[in-house]
Amino acid sequence: MALMITDECINCDVCEPECPNEAISLGPEIYQIDPDKCTECVGHFDEPQCVQVCPVACIPVNPDRIEDRDSLWRKFQRLSDPASRG
Repeated sequence: MALMITDECINCDVCEPECPNEAISLGPEIYQIDPDKCTECVGHFDEPQCVQVCPVACIPVNPDRIEDRDSLWRKFQRLSDPASRG
């Protein structure tokens, strides 16, 4: 599963620096999560760090990007492989 940021986001800037995959960036109005980079912190932490620091609880699972833990692990490995980053 990838996470997503809802329109309840208050642009507090605390989630972006916590993301080990650099999946979070400021969009046109609120922060957004790149689902191709989001591993829910699998491979880095036990819990998604953005969810832990969000003061308004606006980071749920993206229902359009359901992935199991094995898929998230493979994504982490792919993102961590210098050869695959181009």
